[in-house]
Amino acid sequence: MRIFDPHIHMSSRTTDDYRAMYDAGVRAVVEPSFWLGQPRTSPASFLDYFDSLLGWEPFRAAQYGIAHHCTLALNPKEANDPRCTPVIDVLPRYLVKDNVVAVGEIGYDSMTPAEDTALAAQLQLAADHGLPALVHTPHRDKLAGLRRTLDVVRESALAPDRVLLDHLNETTVKEAADSGAWLGFSIYPDTKMDEDRMVAVLKDHGLERVLVNSAADWGKSDPLKTRRVGDAMLAAGFSDDDVDRVLWRNPVTFYGLSGRLRLDPPSPDTSHQGNSILRGGE
Repeated sequence: MRIFDPHIHMSSRTTDDYRAMYDAGVRAVVEPSFWLGQPRTSPASFLDYFDSLLGWEPFRAAQYGIAHHCTLALNPKEANDPRCTPVIDVLPRYLVKDNVVAVGEIGYDSMTPAEDTALAAQLQLAADHGLPALVHTPHRDKLAGLRRTLDVVRESALAPDRVLLDHLNETTVKEAADSGAWLGFSIYPDTKMDEDRMVAVLKDHGLERVLVNSAADWGKSDPLKTRRVGDAMLAAGFSDDDVDRVLWRNPVTFYGLSGRLRLDPPSPDTSHQGNSILRGGE
């Protein structure tokens, strides 16, 4: 089983997670930029973080045979902080980098006017740079949040088929599918979707434009949830080809819209800018 996790926050994970993911079949990941668990205080902190997603994390992933790409943006949560919003003006400098395969995560957290402004501006940046967009739908009042998201997408210069609507569930999947956008589902141990609910959605709505991710982050999460979905699909009667479509070919097709996807991980170096993760006799 080959797996492409299209949304996982590896900056919050250990190197042991990379090893376990490789053993489970993960060969490629996309890491969207997100908040750091506490407020940033200036755009400069974003830039150091973006640099890590373009350098240090691909280096770590390559040690375990995993190709690492990223998406960059001002995330919805921090779009409400005026100390952070100037980073939007700096983003064009980063969106031209080879390893950036989308603008994201953008979208809604609390559905504020500031989030409206940030979402519209960054959808325009995606269109200007020929990139797709990864859009975070809110965790609260999900259907209203999806509808508000779709209104902004329709008003933008970015076609719906270049948009991935993430964190969907049973209440939002139909309207999201009807919009023509790609459909993202985050699988978590206790919240959001689980693997059995995901299988039920696939049975009801089919496999077209569906991406499944672990979205593993700082909280309780599981970077092997993509593999658990694949196993649950097989147990429910889906074919190996069905699993490959959802866990590999669909994310490859979506992020391939960037023209920058490289699925062969680079040869692992022993250090990155003088720093190493090697310990003991490795």
